[in-house]
Amino acid sequence: MHQRRKDMNFDKELDVRGLVCPLPILRTKKSLADMMHGQVLKVMATDPGAVIDFQVFAEQTGHELLSASEMTGEFLFFLKKR
Repeated sequence: MHQRRKDMNFDKELDVRGLVCPLPILRTKKSLADMMHGQVLKVMATDPGAVIDFQVFAEQTGHELLSASEMTGEFLFFLKKR
């Protein structure tokens, strides 16, 4: 997993803590749809499966997973819209 990036700039924040697959990805997909090319979405999640889900989601959709980190059971992702 990449190192934690607290200082990364982002355009929109999405809190999917407490939700399990497939809801974090579905909510992320919906949030990205409302964003412009090149904008960054910060996603906070608690589902351990989200780590793999976000990697696969980025590969399949072409969005760039800039950062993925975990701290005390919480996962933080930064995705750049393609």
